Amino acid sequence: MLWKVPSDTSEESDSAMKTAALKKFRHRLQQQEPVVGLWVTLESASLTEMAVALGVDWVVVDAEHGHLDWKDINEHIRAALRSETVVLVRLAERSTALTKRALDIGADGVVIPWIETADQLREAVQDCLYPPAGRRGIGGERATVWGQCMAQHTAEANDQVLVVPILESVRAIPQIHELAAVPGVDVFFFGPADFSASAGFRGQWEGPGIAQQILQLKDVLRSAGRHCGLLTTSLENLQQRQREGFRMLGLGTDSGLLLRSLHQTLAGVGRDSVPAPSLDPRERRPVQAILPNRPVGLQPDRPALIADPHGSFGLELQAGVAVRPLVGAHNGARRLTTSLVTLQPLASLDYHTHPFSESITVLSGLLEVLVEGRVYRLSPLDNITIPRWLPHAAHNPDPTVPAVLHTAMASDTPARTLVAQSFTEVEMPTECSGLPGAERITRIQTAARIQGVGPQAEFVDHFNADLLPGLEMSGGYARFMPGGRLPAHLHDFDESICIIEGQATCVVEGQVHALQNCQTAMVPRGRVHYFRNDSDQPMAMIWVYAGPQPERILVDEQLALTACAGEGSEP
Repeated sequence: MLWKVPSDTSEESDSAMKTAALKKFRHRLQQQEPVVGLWVTLESASLTEMAVALGVDWVVVDAEHGHLDWKDINEHIRAALRSETVVLVRLAERSTALTKRALDIGADGVVIPWIETADQLREAVQDCLYPPAGRRGIGGERATVWGQCMAQHTAEANDQVLVVPILESVRAIPQIHELAAVPGVDVFFFGPADFSASAGFRGQWEGPGIAQQILQLKDVLRSAGRHCGLLTTSLENLQQRQREGFRMLGLGTDSGLLLRSLHQTLAGVGRDSVPAPSLDPRERRPVQAILPNRPVGLQPDRPALIADPHGSFGLELQAGVAVRPLVGAHNGARRLTTSLVTLQPLASLDYHTHPFSESITVLSGLLEVLVEGRVYRLSPLDNITIPRWLPHAAHNPDPTVPAVLHTAMASDTPARTLVAQSFTEVEMPTECSGLPGAERITRIQTAARIQGVGPQAEFVDHFNADLLPGLEMSGGYARFMPGGRLPAHLHDFDESICIIEGQATCVVEGQVHALQNCQTAMVPRGRVHYFRNDSDQPMAMIWVYAGPQPERILVDEQLALTACAGEGSEP
């Protein structure tokens, strides 16, 4: 019997390169359809096998971060052979040698981190192309079926290889038109966290203004015929990104999706928690179970109210310093006063003390705060918290721009005593977080972010009794991306929530309020409520509790959607 070698009538080539998968990937992009995939960071190739079996369009094997070595990377690529899933390797850096190695072992393309200029991108493209178009060397590895299909592979590889640059630095902004014009690139990926860090917002997924910048860059690239992609953080975020015009959508990282599933399942059995950065189980914070009913003894006795600072009365504290009340005794708050304070250019507030703690957050402009002569220079969203009886003063150093502040006091009866004593001034370094046992400084650019309080939301604790022992109140800053929200909850104390960016929807026991432009909700003890961001832009708030710890009691959401018949309820 004679053995006959069948002729190749399929679209797939004789090399390891998955031509049909690459053509399908590009066809979907051309049809403005999303291509969805998984970002792999863990070593088990079974993860890639699972993703391929479920039909994802692409997998990126991350060789920049984490602990994957080339044996792990090789196994992930092997797991996707003879499939319709495109496999890309995210390199540790732009490198001819690393690119050659990834493509030789069978990757369908590479993801290049930290591209900032068109010249860098042209270099990355050349790394991926065989001569004379580029400088990729010809190897006898899997890509050429160990040299058996060298002619077929080299004939098609330059046309098929995917080069995906990641834009993750603000330095790419002025170069965006030049980047869009570089040939050989189908898709640009965005790295929001590194982009935020390069803008000075380290530790934030999308710092202030970063979401808008990324959308603007995406629009430039789309107008040039390029597609854009990024990792998404939830199903809702994926749907939002698709509406915004992103096409290469990451469902998440393997570790992120696993953690998301673990949190959900642990919550179902009342065991969910938030890990500590140290990974010490003793520092792990439990996630509270949701109660079906309001706890006994927390029946509300006052209605929730909305304060509009633009329609409230003002008070001049001294020349050039005006205060507009938000929450306090005038609208029924207990043990809490919040206000907006404006210091005109070069205006000062003299040294004084309070018989209670005070917190100051800069909303706009610049501020110098002097505490017993220690001079702190604060920028927008920086906070200083000053314990009771500690002499302090404030000054706006800008000769043209007013400074607008959000202030909070742990009392519903504001009072201050002027201090005639003079202090020797000492300029405190920017990295100083205050004096132990005295004032505390929180700078927004370096502040620790707290995740897990609610989807698409991150929190910064400015002050509480753990951070400043003996403090009577707690509070901080929170930012909600589109679709972000908090679970329904209540407190054993009054709360002030001032919306300082975007628009918020506040739901309080059957009432729905739209808040913006520093409008502030006064939610009294026992009222079930939550906040959400229904807009397509970020929303941010300053929240203050009339209690020493940021404690929330989670309850069934239906309690927030239904009017309470208790005393003090509004009709």
